[in-house]
Order: sequence, then C-alpha cells, then structure tokens
Amino acid sequence: MADKIQNVVILGANGTMGAGAGEVFAAAGFRVAMLARERDKADAGLKAAQNAARAEAVAERMETGTYDNDLARTVAEADLIFESLAEDLALKRHFLELVDRHRRRDAIVATGSSGLSIAEMARGRSDSFRKHFLGIHLFNPPHVIVGTEVIPATETEPAVIRSAVAMLRSRLGRKVIVTKDRPAFVGNRVGFKVLNEVAQLAVEHGVAYVDYLIGPHTGRAMAPLATVDLVGWDVHKAIVDNVHQNCEDEAHACFKLPAFMERGIAEGRLGDKTPEQGGFYKREGTETLALDPKTGSHAPVKKPAPIQFVEKMKALNRVGKYAEAMAALREAKSADADLCRRVVLGYVSYSLARVGEVAEAAADVDTIMSYGFNWAPPTALVDLLGARATIKMLSDLKLNVPACLEQAANHGARMFKGGVLDYGRTLVG
Repeated sequence: MADKIQNVVILGANGTMGAGAGEVFAAAGFRVAMLARERDKADAGLKAAQNAARAEAVAERMETGTYDNDLARTVAEADLIFESLAEDLALKRHFLELVDRHRRRDAIVATGSSGLSIAEMARGRSDSFRKHFLGIHLFNPPHVIVGTEVIPATETEPAVIRSAVAMLRSRLGRKVIVTKDRPAFVGNRVGFKVLNEVAQLAVEHGVAYVDYLIGPHTGRAMAPLATVDLVGWDVHKAIVDNVHQNCEDEAHACFKLPAFMERGIAEGRLGDKTPEQGGFYKREGTETLALDPKTGSHAPVKKPAPIQFVEKMKALNRVGKYAEAMAALREAKSADADLCRRVVLGYVSYSLARVGEVAEAAADVDTIMSYGFNWAPPTALVDLLGARATIKMLSDLKLNVPACLEQAANHGARMFKGGVLDYGRTLVG
C-alpha cells in the first residue's frame, strides 16, 4: 500500500509547513499538487519548496492550483491528501469535509497538525474517511528535521497506519514514532513544557541569564528562548494554550503563557519572523538586544557572569566527557545549580512520565526529542547521571519519578537504546 502512494495533494501550500511538506514529498519522487486560496500563494509555496531543496528541478514533479478551481480534481486523483492549514480546528474541519466529498475511498488523508485533536477532525466524516485518516506531524523545517509523529484516529485501520509509517520511513527517510491522540502529542507536549517554563523564569531572572543557564550544555541545539524566537511566539502560544486548556497533569502550571508574552503577541512581537519588534532578542545593526519582560523594552545584551559549573559542563562536553559534565551538574552547590537542575530534571521526569499515556515506550520519547527537537534524549541523561542518582535528584526536587525509570533502576539496566551520536551531537555547549 505504501508503494502505491504516488500522487500527493498539499492543502495550505503557502504556509511554512505546507511548502516544506511539498518539498519533502517532491524530492522523494512523488507527484505533488500545491493548493492555496490564490494561485500566486500556491506559486510562492512552490518557490519556497524549490529554495528548501536548493534545486529548481523539484518543480518538475509539482503543480500549483487553488481550492476553488483545482481541489475537486486533484483530490479525486490523489493517493494521499496532506492538510497543512493553520492550527484552527474549524478551518481544518471545513476543508476536510471538502476532501471527504471528493476523495477516492482508498485515499489516505493526513493532517499535519502539531497538536490538535485528531478525533475531533474526523468526527462527522464518512466511514471510509475515518478509516483512512490520521495525523502526520512533521517538524520544522521538514527538509532538515526528520523526526515525525504518526497519530492514528480512533477508527484508523491498522493497515493504513502501517502504510503511512512504511512510506515515511522507507521513502522519506523519517524517524517515525506512533503516538496517541493527546494534545500536542509527544514532542511538542514535552518540548514546549520546557520552553514555556524557561520563559516563565525569564520574568524573575532575565532573558540572557536563563538562556545561559539552560543552554546547549544541558542537551539542546539552541538555548530555550532563542528557540522560542525561531519557532515564533504565536506558534508557541497556540501549543501551550492547547495543552493548558486540555490537559490536567503534573506540569499544568508550566503551560500557562506568561503575561508579558500575551502582551507582546498582541503588539505584534512574534520573534524572528518580526525583526522590527523582535522577540526575546532583537538585532539592531550588529548589536543584539535582549527583552526585559517587566518593561517590554529591549536593551543591549549583558553577558551573564560566568558560572563555574556551567563553564565546566561546556568544557567537558566539548571533549566528549558527557558523564563527567552531568556529574558537574549533579554535584554543584549553588542557587544557580538548583535552578538548572529543576529544569533539566523536570524535562527527564515529565518526558518519561508520558510513556504509557502518550508514547508507547521510552525509546519513542527519545527518538522524537532527539530527531524532532535536536535535544538530548531523556534516557541518555538518565544513563549519564545513573538511574539511582536520577531518582534521588528527582525526589530531592519533589518531582515525579516515572515508572519506567524505577523499573530500570530496579533491574540495574541502562535505559538508552541508541548510539552515542544520537545524543552526543546535542551535548556540545
């Protein structure tokens, strides 16, 4: 069934993820129809796909069109319809109703939603639609980030799930996990918990300080608040609001969007996509400015005073001594270290507690955090610290001790199942 998928329709071709998905499918040899409300917007999506591929030839397998003129025809010919519209449930349901009207009964329909309810999108659709509908969450930018979540709906046929996973893995080179239909799924649920928690801390501690304290040395490709600027404050808000409104878990308070971000978004401050307004950071000529969350104004970045354990971790990571670096975090005695441990151990606790609730196994959480976020997998951090030491640190911080961590400690087993490059590449701060 996966090999039979040849023709793909992208709805929302002019969006960042729509254009990115178009490039991924076309570069893999699929025929792709890029649809938007207006032809010039679809053409812009095709151009963005060419730029992502760095090859004009990718357009030879692509066509553009509009919803009014081309949706019925292209959907009727499609093997896979990929909806990549804005994260608006009503908007998605409207277009999925149109797709249901025109699709072949055996065509797969996928939403690229980053966290909305798959079941709600399928509600009211035909039996055939519901059996062939699922989520395929690509991470941005999809031509670079290969982590992918597949999210079945309640009635999705097992053969359709297998076909989608096989296509993504064998033909698109994706690192795929299958996740349950919960708000923000696995990757964004875990990742944005940490990002929003750090944004909350910025009110008291300052932007430059928290990005320095929770920087790449703690197991991430970019500092947290710089990551939020890259993602976009509006996207960040949509994800954390969705989880805050629809999940009551142990980290519920961490998903409350800070008031200064609410105000900033209302004023048009969205991060890197609004360079004039900036986000946590803003460029003025060659100078980088940082936001003061209390005043809403930017001022030249003042480099935080060096913190001994942070500098030690950076130096050890650079030469591949990851266990020694984590030991430096474990053994440091200061308020700075306490704060850093709370965030880093909070990541380990929260992510591994999703096993059984959203993810099937700890290895799935590892895969999506490594290949979706470019963060160190949580079980790798456990192994570097030691399972028993991790449990003690969690207990000292009054954080939840996940069942899978308890089991690993009781059996004296290592948790991480991948290779060193799967996490070493992120621990280079």
